[in-house]
Amino acid sequence: MIPVNLRSFRLKVKRYKKKMRSFLTRLEKNAPRKLDEWTIEADKAVWLETDCLSCANCCKTMSPTYTPTDIRRISTHLNMTASALKEKYLYKDDEGDWLNVSRPCQFLDLKTNMCGIYEVRPADCAGFPHLTKRKAKLYLQTHSQNVAYCPATYKMVEKMMALVTMNGHKLYGPLKKASQS
Repeated sequence: MIPVNLRSFRLKVKRYKKKMRSFLTRLEKNAPRKLDEWTIEADKAVWLETDCLSCANCCKTMSPTYTPTDIRRISTHLNMTASALKEKYLYKDDEGDWLNVSRPCQFLDLKTNMCGIYEVRPADCAGFPHLTKRKAKLYLQTHSQNVAYCPATYKMVEKMMALVTMNGHKLYGPLKKASQS
């Protein structure tokens, strides 16, 4: 696995984010039959190249959504009441979701990039970056958002672009290739 260079990643995102998001939008409108298979293939390659512990950008820049089950589980683990956990660490947004008050995440150890509640972390964190789900097409919009924050998602989209091109699938409009990692 290659350690993530966040500075280099941010420069690539700045340069190619628009093209990648356009690709994902076009892919969503005209998904190939083998999209789920290609997603699994790309996912395997991504995790051979990506070291999350060298990055933790998701924990530094984003907040998971905490479900009531997450809140109960985490508060029990921390020997707190659910109310105390919410009061100390969370806020309720306009849509009624519970999110972290601060960024980086209060449970992230900035020296090691490790989660202090990993065993009981929110379901949203456990599933992140949501690369392989049963129906890949339903997560293309999520990838479009995450490509700017997650190097694994960025690499996944690069690999999907290559697979679509290599397999000759035609999208609406011209397909432009993003830079190689």
